[in-house]
Amino acid sequence: MAAMKTFKTTAILARQGVIPKPIFISNLPKKYEQATTEVNVGEKATSATFETVKVVATGYTAGYESTGKRPNHPGYGITYSGVKVRRDKDTISTIAADLKVFPLGTILYIPGYGYGVVADKGSAIKGNKIDLYFKTTKQVFKEWGKKEVEVQVIRKGSGKLTEEMFNELGKALEVNKEIPANIWDKAI
Repeated sequence: MAAMKTFKTTAILARQGVIPKPIFISNLPKKYEQATTEVNVGEKATSATFETVKVVATGYTAGYESTGKRPNHPGYGITYSGVKVRRDKDTISTIAADLKVFPLGTILYIPGYGYGVVADKGSAIKGNKIDLYFKTTKQVFKEWGKKEVEVQVIRKGSGKLTEEMFNELGKALEVNKEIPANIWDKAI
């Protein structure tokens, strides 16, 4: 894809607030690079290279205006994967995507939003489009709306995401600030 390019993040720049703090994944696939080196001030600088993709990102809610479902509907707030929608700025949130581009379980870093895992799809989401979950329409309009952004593909999904996998991922990010490699062993 022409919109894809390599994007390198470093922990030093993240601490300075220049770029988002990256997630470090142990046992990365060979197409991803992970390096650790000493810097002259005695701190370790860690970097990882991630693919970036230009997308149109739109905010959405679980409500009728976005999904056609009301709170009394049995599928209200439930994604295509079966995971409940949620927004957590400190760890990871649910997002929707074209599953041909970003399979279920794909982890993205979205500048201005944070980390998201693909848990849902939508009839209007085709190609390089994603929907970012927000709890209310007020938050959608205040915090996001519709933007063109370059997202970092932290890890491609296997096509499966369970509530247990999502919860483990959230806990790992909250506690360790990294994704354990074995979290994906449960995927088919």
